[in-house]
Amino acid sequence: MRRLLLAATAMLALVGSAVAQNFPARPVTIVVPFAAGGPSDVLARTLAERMKVALGQTVLVENVTGAGGSIGVGRAAKSAPDGYTISFGHLGTHVSNGAVYKLSYDLVTDLEPVVLLPSNPMVIVSKNAVPAKTLKELIAWLKERPAPAAAGTAGAGSGSHIGGIYFQNVSGVKLQYVPYRGTGPAMNDLIAGQIDVMVDQLSNSIQQVRAGTIRAYAVVDSKRAQSASDIPTTDEAGLAGFHMTLWSGMWVPKGTPKDVIAKLNAATVEAMNDPAVKKQLENLGLQLPPADKVAPAALGEWQKAEIAKWWPMIKAANVKVD
Repeated sequence: MRRLLLAATAMLALVGSAVAQNFPARPVTIVVPFAAGGPSDVLARTLAERMKVALGQTVLVENVTGAGGSIGVGRAAKSAPDGYTISFGHLGTHVSNGAVYKLSYDLVTDLEPVVLLPSNPMVIVSKNAVPAKTLKELIAWLKERPAPAAAGTAGAGSGSHIGGIYFQNVSGVKLQYVPYRGTGPAMNDLIAGQIDVMVDQLSNSIQQVRAGTIRAYAVVDSKRAQSASDIPTTDEAGLAGFHMTLWSGMWVPKGTPKDVIAKLNAATVEAMNDPAVKKQLENLGLQLPPADKVAPAALGEWQKAEIAKWWPMIKAANVKVD
């Protein structure tokens, strides 16, 4: 029996090695758990276009929306562990959702980390009809309203939702959250004046701020963004210590061969280091991860640290799924 088990193990290892050597033999799909046109979708498509060069296969992007991104992550987590389905996500989908939703998968044990992606400082923005011109004036306006202002989010537990809760905690304002299937649709309603404010990813807001269709008050960081150097930081604008960066990453289902993960990691890192891609990402206000943080293990450690940081605040806020 022992010999049979050893032989079977050796055979599986050989099969796994052969799969890894031939990978990819067909198109690879990145599952983005938010609507097309939003910041996650734009980042994924920018990287996918360049990753196909290294992988020698088409890299597709599939938008699977709903439940703050948890439906799309679940779709990827339950896929075959062969490297052909990648879960794209961020602080909201792969950290805070675990404290908000009753997930049918475990964010840590059912997924293997692949690579940490560019991060995105948050920015406080409003529709142009809001009379406030500075962050202090915005906070005063929000506090004086007879009813809470409408704040757009990508769903319960999303980065924009957690950013809004964090903003409430440090400023004392009250907000009424309006969930969307992504911050792309939320931005459309902000421009149209259907909602009042949003704590949004800079990459999603920057083009509209530049076009003058919405107003920016502060970057939620300790330093100004290179792509938006005219927008003050929260420290400069009068809300010291309110800092939040929305990082993104890629994962694959548990059990995916390590050699396959290594190939996906290498293709993504190569894409991020491509001069043309780097310029696109910087124009969006995205910040590349340090070279010593792009290994799969580094993303795994970072995800666990973020869970330990954010879950207590989310649970204390009693965030519920509408």
